[in-house]
Amino acid sequence: MGGHRREQDLAADRERGAVTAELAVALPAVVLVLVAVLVIAAAGIVQLRVTDAARAGARAAAAGETDARAAEIAQRTAGDAVSVSVHRADPWVTVTVAAPVAGGWFGGRGLAASATSTAWLESAVVVGGTQ
Repeated sequence: MGGHRREQDLAADRERGAVTAELAVALPAVVLVLVAVLVIAAAGIVQLRVTDAARAGARAAAAGETDARAAEIAQRTAGDAVSVSVHRADPWVTVTVAAPVAGGWFGGRGLAASATSTAWLESAVVVGGTQ
């Protein structure tokens, strides 16, 4: 009986070693997938922020705000690390907002979010048949 017990102990030791080796191989892959999911989530959040900012800037410009004020509104909505451009072509105004994604491509420069929103200037709206 003593020999049988020793064989079971050796088999259990080998299994523990195999599990450790499998974990050592699988853990980096799991961490990589987790980081990728977090970067994609961050990109989605930044995309929503720049979309909201472009919309807010275009609405402000369409309501009669200056280009500088519309850009300020868009920047305040999206955050500090964004670039904002305002372009007018009567009767339209277009606001474009772009921002880098934190951790994009795991810290390198490569992932950015941008959005463009166009609105019709309220001054161009015909009221009661006259302009």
